[in-house]
Amino acid sequence: MTGRTYLDHAATTPTEERVVAAMLPYLTSAWGNPSSIYAEAQEARRGLDAARRTVAEILGAKPNEIIFTSGGTEADNLALRGVAWAARRLRAAQGVDAPGHIITTAIEHHAVLHECEALAKDGWRVTYLPVDGEGFIDAAALRDALDDDTVLVSVMLANNEVGTVEPIAEIAAAAKARHPRIMVHTDAVQAAGSLALDVDSLGVDLLSIAAHKFYGPKGVGVLYVRGRTPFAAQTVGGSQERNRRAGTENVAGAVGLATALRLAHDERAQRNEHLISMRDRLLDEIPRRVPDTIVTGPTDRSRRLANSASFAFKHLEGEAVLLQLDLQGIAASSGSACTTASLEPSHVLVAMGVPEEYLRGSLRLTLGHENTAEDVERVLEVLPSAVERIRGLSPAAS
Repeated sequence: MTGRTYLDHAATTPTEERVVAAMLPYLTSAWGNPSSIYAEAQEARRGLDAARRTVAEILGAKPNEIIFTSGGTEADNLALRGVAWAARRLRAAQGVDAPGHIITTAIEHHAVLHECEALAKDGWRVTYLPVDGEGFIDAAALRDALDDDTVLVSVMLANNEVGTVEPIAEIAAAAKARHPRIMVHTDAVQAAGSLALDVDSLGVDLLSIAAHKFYGPKGVGVLYVRGRTPFAAQTVGGSQERNRRAGTENVAGAVGLATALRLAHDERAQRNEHLISMRDRLLDEIPRRVPDTIVTGPTDRSRRLANSASFAFKHLEGEAVLLQLDLQGIAASSGSACTTASLEPSHVLVAMGVPEEYLRGSLRLTLGHENTAEDVERVLEVLPSAVERIRGLSPAAS
C-alpha cells in the first residue's frame, strides 16, 4: 500500500511498532493464563497488572476501577447495561416497579444508541437530547430532562463524525446537582489520544476507550467504573476483572492498550500541534476550492478534535467521492466506519439540522501523526476535480 494517503484515523489507526514490541513477549514467552498460580501464569499476571496500573494512572483512577473489554462497543454496552440492571434491582428492592430513566444524545455512536433501544424494549424510559447545528448539547436541556427516576446520563466526549468536543464536565455537574446517585458515562473512544481523560476533571463515573483508535491493537478496550458505582456484570462464568467481566483476559491486548495510551498521553501536545496545522489547512481550503461545500462541526476550532475535518457537499453522494479518492490513492470516510454500508444519511448530520441537499454528501478526513503536509496538499489537489467530475454526471447537481 505504499504511496497511499490514509486519512481515516477515526475509523482505526495502524498499530505502532513500539506497541507491537511491548505486546510481543505476551504472544510468545509470557503466554500463560493470568488466573493460574504457577510461574508461567504469574508472568502474564504481572504484565496484566502493570497494564492496569498504567491505564489507571493516566485516567486518574484506581487500578481496581479498570475493566479490560474487547473494545469500545463492549465498553459502551457494558457501561449502560451494567448500571441499568444494577439500578433496576435496587429500585425493585425499594418497591419501585418501573425500571427508570436514561438520558443520552441524538448523536451518540450506535454502540450507545442501540443499547438504549434494547433497554427501552425492556421497559426503560430513554430521552435523546437534541444538539445544535455544530453538534453541541445544551446543559440547560439536560437539566430540564432530569427527573426523580433518572439513573444514568451517557454523553460522548467527542463525536466520531464531526469532531465536536462536548462540555462533559458541565454536563456531569448538572446531573450530580440534581442528585449524586445519577451516574454519568462518557464514550471517550474518539477522544482518547487527543484529549486529557482525567475522570475527576471530567466528573464522570464511567468512561469507555478502545485501543485501536490511538495506535494500539484492535479487539481490546477499557471501561472505567468509579468505585461504589452500582454495577451488574453482564458476562458471567469466571471471577476475572473483579467479577465484573468473566473470561480469560487478553493480556497482550491489555499491554498493547496501556503502551499506546502512555505514548499518546506523553506525546499528546506534540502530536496535536502537528495535527491542528494540517486540519486547519483542510478546513480553510476545501470550502474555498470546492463550490457548494459546508464545514460540519464546530466553528470554534478549539472545541473540535485536533485531527478532525468534516464537510458536506451539495447534491452529491459521499460514497462517490470516496471511490474517486480511493482511485487516487487516498483513504477517507463519509462518517462512522460502523455505518459505511448504510444507505441512510448520517444520524449525526440529521440531528444537527444539516440541509437535505447536503445530507448525503458528507466527507470525513481524520489525520494521524504519521501524515504530512504533502498528504494534505495531495487531497487539496485531487478533491476539487473529483467533485467536479461527479457533479458533471449527476442530474441533481446541474
